[in-house]
Amino acid sequence: MEEIIRIDNITAYNKLRGVDTLHPLVTVIDVSKVKQLSPGTYNFNLYCIYLKELKCGALLYGRSQYDYEEGTFLAIGPGQVIGIPEAAIVPEPKGWALLFHPDFLKGNPLESHILNYSFFSYEINEALHVSKMERQVVSGCFHKIQHELRHDLDKHSRKLITANIELLLSYCARFYDRQFISRDYLNNTIIQKFDRLLHDYFFSDRPKEAGLPTVAYCAAELRLSANYFGDLIKKETGKTAQELIHNKIIELAKERVLDPGVNISDVAYTLGFKYPQHFTRLFKENAGVTPMEYRLSNYSRN
Repeated sequence: MEEIIRIDNITAYNKLRGVDTLHPLVTVIDVSKVKQLSPGTYNFNLYCIYLKELKCGALLYGRSQYDYEEGTFLAIGPGQVIGIPEAAIVPEPKGWALLFHPDFLKGNPLESHILNYSFFSYEINEALHVSKMERQVVSGCFHKIQHELRHDLDKHSRKLITANIELLLSYCARFYDRQFISRDYLNNTIIQKFDRLLHDYFFSDRPKEAGLPTVAYCAAELRLSANYFGDLIKKETGKTAQELIHNKIIELAKERVLDPGVNISDVAYTLGFKYPQHFTRLFKENAGVTPMEYRLSNYSRN
């Protein structure tokens, strides 16, 4: 089994890169001026933000080519494992890397809402591909943080560095929204596949065997990370993936409960509910009546 290289602090990372540590909790490096990381598998206990400025060539985004070749932005959260293959080593790398320890955010408002930046949990093939203008904007943030680290640390340093980290993250959130929009044709395909996945799931034996489908299950089947999948669905439909799963359940349930020869409990079990009362509660929350009330009201109309 391949050894996983743990990076628990800024000093350890800087040592691998061959640079001095200017701050024990934060580092910014111009990757064209430092040693490259060796091929291998790394587990970071740090927040890592990379901007790769080389052209990406024929790299793929999922199963489709990148929209932009000017640069790639990637955010990695603490605890994630990243593999660097031999093919990733290029003769003259160009770009930026920002790493900071979670402790750097202690007591700062960013500490409580950094998890709102869900792209820290996206997979590598869901990276942000930035245009030349976008690259210039985020590069400016890296430059400002580097300037503060090289400046003699004072009482303003932490506040200014944190503010620029948040500014960088906010810009990237904006650019991700742009990417969701610019890939509208791909997103529609994913939504169609999601609907088909749910249809096939509920018309198979899977519900009886595995229960209700989860968002994580659907994302994995579509080869996406759960966070990226959830964000894409929300931006495209205005509903969460969980809401769409529930909508599909109620759509099918309304058809099945109208069959007088089928027990309501059996309908619940065939849809994947372990307990019929949970099915009844979800049905009433969405339809406004219980499954039995829905059945009786439709009989009375006929």
